[in-house]
Amino acid sequence: MQERTEKQGATSEEPRGRQAPGRYRSRALPCALVTALLAASGCSLPDTYVPPRKNAADGFTFYVSPDGDDDDDGLSPERAWRTLRKADAVTYRPGDRLRLRAGARYRGSLSLDEDEAGRAKKPVVVDSYGGGRATIETAGTPGISVYNTAGVEIRDLELVGDDRSFTRSAGVRFFSNLADDRKLSHVVLSGLDISHFRNGVTLAGANRGTGFRDVRISDTAVHGNKDAGISSVGPAFDADDPLYAHEKVSLARVKAYENDGDPKSADRNTGSGIMLGSVRDAKVRRSSAHHNGRKSSSRAEEGPEGIWAYDSTRVVIEHNVSYANRSGSHVDGGGFGLDNNVSSSVLQYNFAFGNDGPGYLLYTRDRNGAHRDNVVRFNLSHDDSRKHPQYGGIVAYGGLVRDLDIYHNTVVMKASSRASEDAPALRLETGLTSARIRNNIFVTDGAPLVLSTKAFASDDVILQGNDYFSTDTWKVRWGAQSHLTLNSWRSADGQEQDESGPTGSAADPCLESTTAPVRSVKGAALMVPGCTDELTAAALNLQKLGVDPGAVDYFGERLAPTAAAGAAQPSSEE
Repeated sequence: MQERTEKQGATSEEPRGRQAPGRYRSRALPCALVTALLAASGCSLPDTYVPPRKNAADGFTFYVSPDGDDDDDGLSPERAWRTLRKADAVTYRPGDRLRLRAGARYRGSLSLDEDEAGRAKKPVVVDSYGGGRATIETAGTPGISVYNTAGVEIRDLELVGDDRSFTRSAGVRFFSNLADDRKLSHVVLSGLDISHFRNGVTLAGANRGTGFRDVRISDTAVHGNKDAGISSVGPAFDADDPLYAHEKVSLARVKAYENDGDPKSADRNTGSGIMLGSVRDAKVRRSSAHHNGRKSSSRAEEGPEGIWAYDSTRVVIEHNVSYANRSGSHVDGGGFGLDNNVSSSVLQYNFAFGNDGPGYLLYTRDRNGAHRDNVVRFNLSHDDSRKHPQYGGIVAYGGLVRDLDIYHNTVVMKASSRASEDAPALRLETGLTSARIRNNIFVTDGAPLVLSTKAFASDDVILQGNDYFSTDTWKVRWGAQSHLTLNSWRSADGQEQDESGPTGSAADPCLESTTAPVRSVKGAALMVPGCTDELTAAALNLQKLGVDPGAVDYFGERLAPTAAAGAAQPSSEE
């Protein structure tokens, strides 16, 4: 299957060179401006001189407006600068704030280097004033570039690239090539709209363990970009001594859509919505990824996904939706994924539908044991793998995927007229060990409910307490054998049973989505089981097995005490 290589190349974009430090970097500034900002010696101060007032963060606030004048001091809306070039000539200190008048468009870019920026309690802030967003239009450069520094907040702006930015730059780019294992703290991006760049947002560390900490991205749209909406990258992963470039990364209410991919890039994946690499302790919540990857290369051996992580640990991807994502090649194009070398991570309370590839992918190419201790629970998948039936609603395989738990998910798969074969609800392939698949609902209309290319022993893969329902022929393929009844599969392969006897069922869960189409996020409501008694009786009590499934299902309903099958299980008190 597909090979995964370094995703973006953290050193592919060199940082811009900067002028010498100083409050102003331009060489021809009037002495009066230097006096107004610093009250420095070198010019005599007039008797009526009033020092500029600092803001609440103990810094200065500067303004830019199309009606401004670059010969003014920029310290009020009435004395605003006119151009980004002037604003970019200033060295910003902790607590400083740069404000662009909303509704206006500014040509150029902004950059913050290692000799400037702020701290967590006194960040440098770049934002708009006057209600709404200001727009930055770039010319072959990042919209805002931050190099070897942090303590930065960027808010309420629109950034639009040109054709050169589309091929080589990021809308907002944080890059560090400091010495090994040094993290720069406090990055906040909020209220942004970023389009027509190579990546909407890039977080990159060039050396081992070097990158950014305490990163928050929220209420932001990244769309119409080439490689990805949001991407974090770091150096090559070392399983023997893993160091992660970035840590404590949080994404919330991000919309990543129509990031189409690069048809000319066959050596790497392009066209993802949200792609997290080299992170430790990350969350992606209440976000969406859709209609990405449409133009990704047909020759690529790896493709895009909606929301996914690789070379990372302790990642939680929850309460998101990922749909109608595409792949130009013969692989990928799925909704969610935990890819190469991901450990101790969770996919939960997500909804995937109508993707070219799998709803949920658990995969690694490596046999280093780094892909381990991951959980997939309380997710919904409807009609995924529309283009690539070699996957399924949920698929797990690779070099070595170990200690994997898949429980309380609901998967509905229908036959596809576009594919040469029908994708199964669950596909398993070689490379799995200690995988536990319990209390899920799998529904098809004749496609295999489970398709495993290997007849796994129960020590390696165990399925218990699941519901398998088909509106047509009931089928499970286990290695070389196909089974047409649940009892046949139990008897032949030892699945769906425990020490107390048979588990699982083939009962109709009474899902409206079995017959009704799901075309929008609201379609999740069609995947609530209407019949639960038989499912509950056949399910396992996960708490007794030492598994804490949490308190609620996908829809926020309290779980029954027995923690019965499916992503949506009403409370016994309802």
